[in-house]
Amino acid sequence: MSNVAISEPVSIWQLGAPLGEGPVWVERDQALWFVDIKSHKIHRLDPATGATRSWDAPGQVGFLLPIESGGFVAGLQTGLSKFDERDGSFTHISSPEPDLPTNRLNDATVDPQGRLWFGSMDDGESDTTGAIYRLAGDGTCVKSTDHVAITNGPAISPDGKTLYHVDTLVGVIHACDIEADGTLTNSREFARIPNDEGHPDGPTVDSEGCIWVGLYNGWAVRRYSPAGELLETVKFPVSAITKIAFGGPDGKTVFATTANKHITPSDLAREPHAGDLFRFEVSVPGQKNYLIREGV
Repeated sequence: MSNVAISEPVSIWQLGAPLGEGPVWVERDQALWFVDIKSHKIHRLDPATGATRSWDAPGQVGFLLPIESGGFVAGLQTGLSKFDERDGSFTHISSPEPDLPTNRLNDATVDPQGRLWFGSMDDGESDTTGAIYRLAGDGTCVKSTDHVAITNGPAISPDGKTLYHVDTLVGVIHACDIEADGTLTNSREFARIPNDEGHPDGPTVDSEGCIWVGLYNGWAVRRYSPAGELLETVKFPVSAITKIAFGGPDGKTVFATTANKHITPSDLAREPHAGDLFRFEVSVPGQKNYLIREGV
């Protein structure tokens, strides 16, 4: 693994988001998209011009990922919907958990085959009712793991053969093998983070197959080798870093979402940029961001 040169993270959008999440670089418009779950917002940043735009979602929105044919899939508390940025509309696709109204969708990724993988969680952050799902070609949602209170990820290796997902409350990052038909096998513990070091939040995999994970209440982002060795730690001036995304023309600009829903008014003096969008530069790029292919 390469040693990574990392610049200091800086705040680039002073949102003060209660729960910023799900950053994704969308190559077709050279922009960063992300969500604020608790404010029911979708945000877009054009780094080249600094232009920003926001849309209202019809409820808590955990992720937003682009579709090959246009538009996005949004993960709402009510299930998967198609989001059209041109008119701000949402069209329902599927409800993976109609029997669990207190769950919501939380995080997601797309594999090299164009398949959407996503997780659910207990909105109260305590019951182990969350699971990881795969959206099948016929529109059904296939449960792949379960019994987690707060799922984060999944994230997938560059070769498409390994899926990583996080049990945030327990503090464990899991790895699984992805079979050709999408079945997950050989589940194993990849890394464990003690609660006093922060709670592992959203994972992202770079072009070398290294796993980056934001630490909620940990003031940092960590980078692990594919073997689970801690390689780098990026310190932040805020405590809750939720997830990173690689972007920019060369894939070496890193964007990080953060949160402030856990801090008291008196804490704001200590971390006034909590909930902002951050950026830093790295010497090893991220991997290609795949588009959702419908019907796969």
